[in-house]
Amino acid sequence: MAGYLKKSTGLTGLLVDPTSARKLEFIYKDILKICGAMPQTYSYRQHTEQLVKDRLNIVQSESDMMQAENKINGGQMEELVLQAERELSLAKNMVAWKAWEPLVEEAPKNQWKWPV
Repeated sequence: MAGYLKKSTGLTGLLVDPTSARKLEFIYKDILKICGAMPQTYSYRQHTEQLVKDRLNIVQSESDMMQAENKINGGQMEELVLQAERELSLAKNMVAWKAWEPLVEEAPKNQWKWPV
């Protein structure tokens, strides 16, 4: 990602990281690996894999970080790294929770109804 000369993200507490695209690539690969432990029919896996694969493709194919940011359209690279780290944490939890398995007991009446 040559030519990346941003001096500030303009966001409090979020420093410019010229290596954020490389970090993003590693995190996206980790997310895909974790999703591989979930059933293929699980909707979280399907949607997450599609989004991450699309973004990974952009990060890998685009040499200009600003162009990659624009194509992903999810914020600055530094923000995308934070989002990806949080998604990785969630994916790990989803595997630990086995969220795709049926409920142990019947849900209370109107639990899924809103407003009650």
